[in-house]
Amino acid sequence: MKLEKITESAKVEGAKTEGARAARRYDDACAAAHALDLVGDRWALLVMRELMLGPKRFSDLRQDLPGISANVLTQRLDGLEAVGVLARRRLPPPSGAQVYELTPWGYESEPIFQALGRWAARSPLHDPTLPFSATSLFLSSRTMIDPGRAAGLSARIGFRIGSESFLARLADGAISVERGPAEGADLIFTGPAPVIAAAVYGGQPFAALAGALGVEGDAVLARRFVTLFPLPPKARAGA
Repeated sequence: MKLEKITESAKVEGAKTEGARAARRYDDACAAAHALDLVGDRWALLVMRELMLGPKRFSDLRQDLPGISANVLTQRLDGLEAVGVLARRRLPPPSGAQVYELTPWGYESEPIFQALGRWAARSPLHDPTLPFSATSLFLSSRTMIDPGRAAGLSARIGFRIGSESFLARLADGAISVERGPAEGADLIFTGPAPVIAAAVYGGQPFAALAGALGVEGDAVLARRFVTLFPLPPKARAGA
């Protein structure tokens, strides 16, 4: 009897969720409107953003999205899976953990984040002091890199951010980033993502960030690297 009640409750909750999702649809044939049907719920895009560098466990997503509740995260993951944006799978032994990852179609959304990022960076209301995840840092670097400033530069840049390590490769005026060991890189930054962002986007000198930011390796490369990502000018109200 108890199992029947739980099953019935789950069915009712599922029906409510589907009903709420249907009520939010725009009933508009425009593909942009349909995109909002798919990913327009609050937190949905940020969940997608956090998966852009590869799969993550539920607990990792909670950690990187500190403002989201477990219940809402579950709903967003279920919703994005239902529309084909992400999938879940089990890691092979010995881990066996369940992870969430974007589908190939889900990964195709990165240019959307880049366009939104470039556009919103011009907002006078943008507050760069708010929490900033490692994934945000690296997606923004792929968005904001200036090919002219990076021309002719080929290097490997390592990052140690909390318990994670990343390796970036500079080549042909672009930057690519993946999770992996930072050892052996030409240059390694160690520190929280917001502190690294303060050097890259805020123009803070390394000396001012001493104690919070570690810089190992090629000092000349380090000074050049933080100049490769200029932010666009702020928009003027009414302009």
